[in-house]
Amino acid sequence: MEQKIRRDRNMGDNLRRLRADTGFSQEKLCAELQRRGCDIGRTTYAKYEAGELNIRASVLIELKKIYKCSYDEFFAGLDKAE
Repeated sequence: MEQKIRRDRNMGDNLRRLRADTGFSQEKLCAELQRRGCDIGRTTYAKYEAGELNIRASVLIELKKIYKCSYDEFFAGLDKAE
């Protein structure tokens, strides 16, 4: 029996927008995250933005500090009905 997995909502568009608003490239953002103790490479971060991988809480905490935003910014629009 074939089972289809429903794709979960993702915050990739919000992550991309926040990064673009601050002028970071993925490479520079990952370097800053690594400096702050998050062991993350650009390929992994690109998967977060593409919605292929769920973001870790530790990375989200550091991104909030980098972007100086509220957690609501990461989840904007995700509660809309599909």
